[in-house]
Amino acid sequence: MSEVLKELATVLEQRKLASSENSYVASLYKQGLRKILQKVEEETQETVEAAKKCNSTNEETKSAVIHETADLWFHTLVMLSYLDLGPGQVLEELEKRFNISGLEEKASRHN
Repeated sequence: MSEVLKELATVLEQRKLASSENSYVASLYKQGLRKILQKVEEETQETVEAAKKCNSTNEETKSAVIHETADLWFHTLVMLSYLDLGPGQVLEELEKRFNISGLEEKASRHN
């Protein structure tokens, strides 16, 4: 797993014990899953909007997509941490899907 993901997962776990007055993540944890999911939704929408505006020849629009995707990933990691899950588990799931047709994998979820 990426060292950045490992370090971020560790920090997110530490924030569960931090003061909500001193930590943005701790304040999200304190507000609960509903607030965290609102942030995931908000960041998803912002990522989609940035992607719609993206022009492959314009570095500014590409940078906006990267920025918004980082926000989305971050808030998704907060959600996973709140649920006592981690990025390693998501990466394991993605790894399982290698060498499996995306169509086959999707169809298998309906059985």
